[in-house]
Amino acid sequence: MMSTDERLAYMAEHILRNFATRGEDEAIEATAEHIGLYWDPSMKARATAMADEPGVPLSEAARAVFRRLGEEQPLT
Repeated sequence: MMSTDERLAYMAEHILRNFATRGEDEAIEATAEHIGLYWDPSMKARATAMADEPGVPLSEAARAVFRRLGEEQPLT
């Protein structure tokens, strides 16, 4: 069974793959927007906390998404 962190990482990576044809920068932007719109506040808060935690299995693109989400999206 996946932990919450693993599940959030998996979902973010999956969303990124769906936007990959747009190029990395646009995929990151679109993924952050998607997460901002559709994830609940607790999921977004955990994701932004994961962005800079060592040992969390995230690609650099997913880390960028979570960082951007923390910068641009209100967590409420």
